[in-house]
Amino acid sequence: MVEIKSVIRKSPADKAGIKGGDLLLKVNSHEINDFLDYQFYVEESSLKIEYEHKGSVKSVLIKKDEYDDLGLEFETYLMDKERRCKNKCIFCFIDQNPKGMRESIYFKDDDSRLSFLFGNYITLTNLSERDVERIIEMHITPVNISVHTMNKELRVKMMKNPKAGECLQIISYLAENGISINTQLVLCPGINDGDELRYSLQKLSELHPGVESIAVVPVGITKHRDGLFEMPQYTKETAADVIDIITEFGDKFKEKFGTRLCYASDEFYLKAERPLPDAEYYEDYVQLENGVGMCTSFKDEFMSGLYDIADDTEERKLSLATGEAAYPLIKELSDEVTKKFPNIKINVYKIENNFFGHTVTVAGLVTGRDLIDQLKGKELYDRLIIPDVMLRSEGDLFLDNISVEDVEEALSVPLDVTFSADGYDLIDKIFC
Repeated sequence: MVEIKSVIRKSPADKAGIKGGDLLLKVNSHEINDFLDYQFYVEESSLKIEYEHKGSVKSVLIKKDEYDDLGLEFETYLMDKERRCKNKCIFCFIDQNPKGMRESIYFKDDDSRLSFLFGNYITLTNLSERDVERIIEMHITPVNISVHTMNKELRVKMMKNPKAGECLQIISYLAENGISINTQLVLCPGINDGDELRYSLQKLSELHPGVESIAVVPVGITKHRDGLFEMPQYTKETAADVIDIITEFGDKFKEKFGTRLCYASDEFYLKAERPLPDAEYYEDYVQLENGVGMCTSFKDEFMSGLYDIADDTEERKLSLATGEAAYPLIKELSDEVTKKFPNIKINVYKIENNFFGHTVTVAGLVTGRDLIDQLKGKELYDRLIIPDVMLRSEGDLFLDNISVEDVEEALSVPLDVTFSADGYDLIDKIFC
């Protein structure tokens, strides 16, 4: 049962007499509790809608084209509250945020609906039996799961949740019932890497093809860890050890399944100072949003876009800012532009993360204050290009609540935002 906020004028629901403030109870005898229920059951062309109006239960039959919008609007997108994470993981990044940031940054979601809708990763500890059955019934696929380890006892210790181990069986149950699964392992040095990583890779591979991919990413560590689990960082040597294990198992899986199945994120290669694999290695880039193959894909797209530009004589002067991890790549690519087109001048700036600490090197965690402090007085030319991951989804604020306008005013330069995972878009921004 969910409250209807409003009804679109002249929509099928409006013509049937449903009003804002009514309570939606059932669609074709199916209870409606959230967005997924609603979306799944209203696609039919003949709908029996049961709703409550001023305390009275009413029923109406609505005929519409199969995919036409029914016309009901709700208070929130999910139609109820997001589900908060119940784990207390020893590696949780949100616990490492400093105080004074906007409230939404401290919210830990662990919601299977967001996994389906937006690709969020879930730990399974929030799922009820009904939730699992609904995923199968509605064929909600793929589901993205944060596994971390297939060792049940270790998973309980890492996530500090007594359900963390037993709920791993949900993975095999979903796979057996035709649900595709992408998984991730957040590795903590000396805890779930080494032989534990080998064990997890082997166990997950036994669930292929249900398990479609395994992304292995390093734990993120900020300087704000007072009172938290003592966590070491990956070194050049230990990062290389992880890559060797992933390569060993990936080669074996490629021969057995025709796919590598498991991939180390770009961060491991950068930390180990090893060259990134080529595009063929990443197959269909199934874990791109997890930072797996992002540098390779971005470079290939950028160079392809640059190759397509045969001639450009307009004088252009601009600057680019990025995090420490991406700086070498962005500098390399900008040099390719200026080599081909001497009429273009580009300054590339590496932004160190003073806000979270220098252990954090990704562009997505660069703050407005660090951008201002480190670029003040620098030659920025006519505009400054930054990746969209520095901003929240609305595109207006950095993590520290400094706005785009604040940065533009402080640096006396307009900001141009590019899609961080799209090399073609950066070419377009440079040559616009």
